[in-house]
Amino acid sequence: MRQKESSERFWESFHGPNMGYVEEQYDKYRQNPESVDASLKELFDTHGEPSLMERQGEDAPSAQSAHAPVKKITAAIQLVEAIRRYGHLEADIYPVGGDNGETSVLTKMEDFGLTESDLRDIPANFVWEKAPDNVHTALDAVQLLKERYAGTTSFEYDHVGNHDERKWLQEQIETASYVPNWSEDDKKAILRRLTDVEGFESFLSRTFVGQKRFSIEGVESMVPMLDEVIKEACLADTDNVMLGMAHRGRLSVLAHVLGKPFDLIFSEFNHTGEKALLPSEGSKGLHGGWTGDVKYHFGAVTEHHEGQEKQTTVTLANNPSHLEFVNPVVEGFTRAAQDDTSKPGYPDQDPSKALSILIHGDAAFIGEGIVAETLNLGDLPGYSTAGTVHIIANNQVGFTTNRRDGRSTRYASDLAKGFEIPIVHVNADDPLACTAAALLAFQYRQRFHKDFLIDLVGYRRYGHNEMDEPRSTQPILYQDIDAHDTVAKIFSANLEKEKIISDQEGYETLSAQVGDHLKEIFQNMKEEEIKEKMPKDEPEALRCDLPQMQTSVPADTLFSLNRQLQKRPEGFQVFKKLTKIISKRHQAFEEEGKADWAVGEILAYASILQEGTPIRLTGQDSERGTFAHRHMVLHDVETDATYSPLHGLEEAKSFALHNSPLSEAGVIGFEYGYSVQNPDTFVLWEAQFGDFANTGQVLFDQFIAAGRAKWGEASNMAMLLPHGYEGQGPEHSSGRVERFLQLAAENNLIVANVTSSSQLFHLLRRQAKLGGREEARPLVLMTPKSLMRSARLASKLEEFTEGSFASVRTQPNNEATPETANTLVLGSGKVMVDIEEAMEKETGAFEALHIARVEQLYPFPAQKIKQILADYPSIREVKWVQEEPRNMGAWTFVRDRIEAILTEDQTLEYIGRPDRASPAVGKPDIHKTEQKQIINQALKLSKGGVSV
Repeated sequence: MRQKESSERFWESFHGPNMGYVEEQYDKYRQNPESVDASLKELFDTHGEPSLMERQGEDAPSAQSAHAPVKKITAAIQLVEAIRRYGHLEADIYPVGGDNGETSVLTKMEDFGLTESDLRDIPANFVWEKAPDNVHTALDAVQLLKERYAGTTSFEYDHVGNHDERKWLQEQIETASYVPNWSEDDKKAILRRLTDVEGFESFLSRTFVGQKRFSIEGVESMVPMLDEVIKEACLADTDNVMLGMAHRGRLSVLAHVLGKPFDLIFSEFNHTGEKALLPSEGSKGLHGGWTGDVKYHFGAVTEHHEGQEKQTTVTLANNPSHLEFVNPVVEGFTRAAQDDTSKPGYPDQDPSKALSILIHGDAAFIGEGIVAETLNLGDLPGYSTAGTVHIIANNQVGFTTNRRDGRSTRYASDLAKGFEIPIVHVNADDPLACTAAALLAFQYRQRFHKDFLIDLVGYRRYGHNEMDEPRSTQPILYQDIDAHDTVAKIFSANLEKEKIISDQEGYETLSAQVGDHLKEIFQNMKEEEIKEKMPKDEPEALRCDLPQMQTSVPADTLFSLNRQLQKRPEGFQVFKKLTKIISKRHQAFEEEGKADWAVGEILAYASILQEGTPIRLTGQDSERGTFAHRHMVLHDVETDATYSPLHGLEEAKSFALHNSPLSEAGVIGFEYGYSVQNPDTFVLWEAQFGDFANTGQVLFDQFIAAGRAKWGEASNMAMLLPHGYEGQGPEHSSGRVERFLQLAAENNLIVANVTSSSQLFHLLRRQAKLGGREEARPLVLMTPKSLMRSARLASKLEEFTEGSFASVRTQPNNEATPETANTLVLGSGKVMVDIEEAMEKETGAFEALHIARVEQLYPFPAQKIKQILADYPSIREVKWVQEEPRNMGAWTFVRDRIEAILTEDQTLEYIGRPDRASPAVGKPDIHKTEQKQIINQALKLSKGGVSV
């Protein structure tokens, strides 16, 4: 009866001039229900025959009013869609502070010309196709959807382009199927977890007054969120979970997620004065290298199993104060753990083997470009890790900068929209909602292998580092924070209201238990005298020199590799001009026993692969090579299919060669992370031009050069930086070798600038063999540009089959003897090839000049140069020649090292360009003039150097 009355009221509004159309459609419906529009079919299915109503009379409604119900239904549908799209704008996601921004898009029924009565008259399934059975009217639907979309959790996914993903997300949200059915024990466990975290931070605050700790307080719910994601990863048999985060909350994550012993953390706080508190004997020693780092930069590794036989390794990456720069490093860790490099070809990637979780700061996520670079890697073949779970630990303030001054967007998370990443905003004071959001993120990643972002909106209870006073810069916000209870206290009160816990089981009792436990650990620590504040001798790890290694390869092996590299799949058609170039190179080696730079490089890679070491090489044009010398990925001109000759080698390991996106910092960090996680793979990154490494300087300074000293991270990654002065202007000349030499100390790097294909061959093979060894360290190699095609860099067969890499080489056309030489000319790189060419053009003899190329600048080959001076006793002057300006290049690095091995009657002179602000001149004619003056002065063909 009630349904009939409702239908009568509904059809009554159609009574009037338009009734004829409605009845006409109803007649069609009776003959064939599928013949009418779906919306009309639904109306007729629900309300029956429209002719139940009277159609005549003077009071018949106008044509306009006849459409009123349709308009109401349309408005109701629009309201529901607005809630889905814009519910986040009125959601309860701010524990304190809140968003004072205004929006013209609202989700109130009045904004759509609707009343509660209107919505009660519209069936729920008119506006919500999959409304639950207990939702009867549009008003019920609106109220429930507002709970789903505008509660303590809100969602943004309209920017996601894939229909299946949007549909899945909508179903998860609107059915709340992603939310666990929390048991009482589950809720008690989360309360205990929150109290542990808060108690730990409170203990540090009381015990180590005034010390930096970058506490988690205000976003404590992040710990149970991480617990749940790691638990689900364990249950999914994931081998590795890779975590990256800055310092905010890091100590709590180390203690509660990674299980770092409390006494070890306390000992790191207490190294002050003449005494130190040491951790118990059961705790592991301090983590790090020989210099170490501050406590809130260290990482850790632990094992989780969740009752499974198989354990999941959880790794928190070490990170400097440069916040988000750890992001690509962690992605590199993850991809390395996912790749199977045991077979030829590209590695087989298994996303189930590793998961990455990145925790961001709200100001840093939107403010630092490295975030965008890393997000862009997410779906690229050479860099994808099949989805990362991102969490923004949103304090609503960056150091002392309010969000209105820190970003141009409404949310800190808005950057992710450009990458079609679903976003959840969740109130950090609702730990159940936070944990459910984390589970949704994991499920989405597992299903679609894509990134997911959670904006965990909280606050920062104290100043940025507990030493500054935030009430002077955010006075109103901190009035709210000071009056606001902690999440543990709020959650405890809620559980008491639900009768899940008693007062004796609540916040106060748990807090006291945590405090007593930590106090007991602290009181049992031993206090000892600090005998030596600084070690007198360098640790053993610093003294290790480069080992002697077998890098030569038998001739028959090289010829076999050379022939294999010329094979192509049947029917594979390569660009004819390119075919001639490549064939000519390989034939020259086969027939003349001579290898140019390109053949020397590819033979190095081929021999490394056959000896059992996988290779990964990336860069912006690395498949072809920036200067079109490599061509290790060939394209079929008919089908655009690709093939790498290195994938056709017999019994070889994998060779991954990828053109990178137009990124330096992000890609450098990724490759560094890959090399650290998988030391058995030889990882190389090639810059388009050497000076483009500038934009990755943070990665070089904080990770590549110092990672081992600070954290004990070993890497044998190689960086190929095109370098050489050829008149191409300031931005395409210098690889800024001086910057890497400034970073060089304690055997942390190898810096080289080689001038022959065989030197490249031996150097690359030596570097590959360093992987996984104690002596491993990164290689910075200045590579040539135009010289790649120079016959002067080609080497004979015996230079590959005999000997090894030479850190110092005698100039090929050297004419000096021990009796005639009175001057030693030293230099590195292209300028020495220019000198070689100039010597051949001159008719005069150069018996007085002994010329040598320093092919390895660091570790500096002092003993080799000292031996030259001993072999040529008549030398009285040493000249260092370089094409870079005096304040750049190697001069400032080598000067002291050369002077240290000279006798009192020997002098050192600089030959090269004067000090300059820019690396090179912009005009080719000026460059040629300067270069000629440098060479003439080095060869004593003219006096004076380059004028300013």
